[in-house]
Amino acid sequence: MKTASGEPRHLPTSPFKPPPPAPPAERFSVDDQVTHDRYGLGIVISVEDEIAVVVDFGAHQERITTPFHKLYKL
Repeated sequence: MKTASGEPRHLPTSPFKPPPPAPPAERFSVDDQVTHDRYGLGIVISVEDEIAVVVDFGAHQERITTPFHKLYKL
């Protein structure tokens, strides 16, 4: 027995907006001055194939992996 409503309709698109595209990842080079929300000001001393950067913050060095949410180039 079939119902009066029949088959459900297929909607080609969603009524919701697609998520905005992610902003491009910032690229760092050796000797770039950067700031980090936790560690403060520093200088990039090495870049590891867009996977991580090593930053000298004066008192210590930190290896920061992608995505670089809290690291900004000055």
